[in-house]
Amino acid sequence: MSPEVVGAGILGLLVGSFLNVVAHRVPLGESVVRPASRCPGCRTEIRRRDNIPVLSWVLLRGRCRVCSSPISVRYPLVELATALLFAGIAALVGLTWALPAYLYLAGIAVPLALIDLQVRRLPDQIVLPSYAVALVLLTVASAGTGDWAALLRALVGGVSLFALYALIFVVKPGGMGLGDVKLAGVLGLYLAWWGWDALAVGGFLAFLIGGLIAVGLILFTSAGRRSKMPFGPAMLAGAFLALIVAAPVGDWYLGLTGLST
Repeated sequence: MSPEVVGAGILGLLVGSFLNVVAHRVPLGESVVRPASRCPGCRTEIRRRDNIPVLSWVLLRGRCRVCSSPISVRYPLVELATALLFAGIAALVGLTWALPAYLYLAGIAVPLALIDLQVRRLPDQIVLPSYAVALVLLTVASAGTGDWAALLRALVGGVSLFALYALIFVVKPGGMGLGDVKLAGVLGLYLAWWGWDALAVGGFLAFLIGGLIAVGLILFTSAGRRSKMPFGPAMLAGAFLALIVAAPVGDWYLGLTGLST
């Protein structure tokens, strides 16, 4: 395993601990900086030695050191998931100029998915600043590689995917939320910077994954066809999957059409 993958995984553990705070506090309108993390039972501030990602939860057996109140297993699972996502991104992107940009995307994906699943909302506090951050990081990546065409492609892709989702939002009211439209623009930037094939595949996979989830919920839960279902996680999953499969899928399609070289 390469050093950048290991390093990204360790960084993911640390970032995941903070993302737990973000996912919990942002929907409540609370600051993610103050106060420090506290036990949900006795409200005692968690000591630094008890705030080591995953390890502290295991050593404390999932309970507060002071009052023994249970601490949800969600916390270490989010930390582990973030570590795996960061490591996967590092393995895919490599130690390149683009790595910080895609690690940032992974970092916002975790709380956005959690919040959308929990409260059916994609907060502007996370999505809107991501436009500026993504543009800065992708510009740095293009400057570092000299691939300015990728940045232009990202701008076109961001506008295009935003426009597509906005059209669906207008034509089919209730089909998706305005937060989905805003997130589409961010994902369009990242997917198109990666390549036109990633943009096309990522856009398609979002609806495919969303449809499969909806069918599963209707078949195995009490959800009905008119039930409001979070689409953000499907959009994010489709985007990350597209980064992996877009190139082979694109080659396969071109082979079918006889356009491949």
